[in-house]
Parts: sequence; structure tokens; C-alpha cells
Amino acid sequence: MSLTEGHTIITRVEITGVEFDWFAADAAGRIAQFMAAGDPHVPAAALASEELLEALHVWIDTRPEREEANALAGGFDEHLTPPQRRGAYVYDHVPGEPGVYRLVAAPRQPLHVSELPEHLQSYLAGLTLPVALGTLRLWIDEEGGAEERPDEGAAEG
Repeated sequence: MSLTEGHTIITRVEITGVEFDWFAADAAGRIAQFMAAGDPHVPAAALASEELLEALHVWIDTRPEREEANALAGGFDEHLTPPQRRGAYVYDHVPGEPGVYRLVAAPRQPLHVSELPEHLQSYLAGLTLPVALGTLRLWIDEEGGAEERPDEGAAEG
């Protein structure tokens, strides 16, 4: 039996034009929350189980905060830091660039996949990106491939 058998699949039509958050890990086991902001170009594995996605969201949201906010640009991005304060990297979709995300908050003490319950570790195993989290800009395709993108015109703070 597959991990997602009997689970509700989320469609790209459902997430187009609405806020949709999904999660992934890197090879080092660090976790990130991605805010797609209506962009449907997310990995298919992120859409495989509404139930597991929700369970992971709730698990992270109910962890105690580990650290102070660390929004890289400060200001507007401060409201995006709750997952970071619990140990997850936070990426936000770059408007007008399908599949491109910018890092908005980075944990000082990253949450590790090994801290998750086993069924959520298994879920994230299918969402392991081939780039290191903490990279400033990422392009992620629908198959779960990813690559670093240049940080075009971003001001260093």
C-alpha cells in the first residue's frame, strides 16, 4: 500500500490563484515551508495527500517557538516568520516567475526531518529537493527538481 493510497489528491486547478503552502526538505534533512501564492507550479508530491499536508502543517504550527524572528529583508516579511521561529525555512513565491521562490526567513536552529513523526518523515521523503535550503532564490519544477536562481536585483541587508 502506498503512503498516499486512500488520501485526497489536491489538483492544480484548486491551488491556482489562491494561497497554498507546501513543504519540502533538503538532503541534509532541513525543512522548509513554501508559500505558492496562487502559482500552481508546485511538485506533484506536494499535491499527493491533502491529509498528510495538513497533518504536517498542524504539527509544525503547534511546535513551541525555538527562536526570534529572522526575516532576511525585515519589514513586510516579518509576518511570514512563524514557521521559521519553529525551525523551518520560509520561502515565498516570486510574482510573475512560475516555480520561483525567494527565501524570506531562515532558522538559526533548523528543524530536522528526524524530529517528525514517522508518517510525516515518509511524506517528506518524496519531497526532498536536490538543493540546499537557505539558498536565496530557488526554481522548483512540478517533478520536484530544483535549482538555484540568481538573486536578481535584491538588496543585501
